[in-house]
Amino acid sequence: MAALGWITPRRRSATARSVLAGEAAAEAARKNAQESAAESAEGIAQQPSEPDFPVVGDVHAAAFFDLDNTVMQGASLFHFGRGLYKRRFFQKRELARFAWQQVWFRLAGEDAEHMQDARDSALSIVKGHRVSELMTIGEEIYDEYMAERIWPGTRALAQAHLDAGQKVWLVTAAPVEAATIIARRLGLTGALGTVAESIGGVYTGKLVGEPLHGPAKAEAVRALAAAEGLDLSRCAAYSDSANDIPMLSLVGHPYAVNPDARLRKHARERGWRLRDYRTGRKAAKVGIPAAAGVGALAGGAAAAVALHRRRR
Repeated sequence: MAALGWITPRRRSATARSVLAGEAAAEAARKNAQESAAESAEGIAQQPSEPDFPVVGDVHAAAFFDLDNTVMQGASLFHFGRGLYKRRFFQKRELARFAWQQVWFRLAGEDAEHMQDARDSALSIVKGHRVSELMTIGEEIYDEYMAERIWPGTRALAQAHLDAGQKVWLVTAAPVEAATIIARRLGLTGALGTVAESIGGVYTGKLVGEPLHGPAKAEAVRALAAAEGLDLSRCAAYSDSANDIPMLSLVGHPYAVNPDARLRKHARERGWRLRDYRTGRKAAKVGIPAAAGVGALAGGAAAAVALHRRRR
């Protein structure tokens, strides 16, 4: 621990939160996978685009897939928010507040103080709601907005790992309940996502750690690999974003899928494999539209929705 003495208290706190978020996500993912293992899931049709591996029967290998713009076209939270607003889950006052926060992020970037304000506002919306309520809504929203937005090529990549006898996990900053629904519908093993606390099946309005983003994703994968007895050098990871370079760098087989400019450059420099399923290879824009109407704030409001319970 002495080697960490140079790290400032703020930096040390942020690192600790990333570790906590990662461990909580791994724990939740394993629990959800165990609970749904006996349930029937939709099969994934074989597609022509597949990786030149994995090795069949390698039980110490697994695959980790980012969600937004990797598995699904666009932002899952935005689509989830659309469904929630349709069901009158939000009040106009709350919509206006999220709209302003989205404008701020677009103009000023990810300022830590304002990100915390947005996070607290979002969590306040789900506080007091039952986990079961959001899970039911999530199933409906998947059918309404998400099912048709899954990239066929990425489904084929995931299926190749499943056919080889490996486990396949989504790893996303989206709420773990929403991510778990998507994973189950795609026939995947499970999902690691942002974990929020609930007591007695009711959300408390608090996160466990922090959103599963950037370094926290890498911590979640590391924790899950340790629990599952995986050899990360034999695992694969797939993402579209440079924010996931920490996760991609953990594994022996990193893939840049529909990559943004920074990730494409990084992948080429390091010889990582590339897959692009976008028409005309044009980068898809995942961001929330400018704040004018419901669409601008739906994704921001949804950031707190269906977050996973942390049992005490």
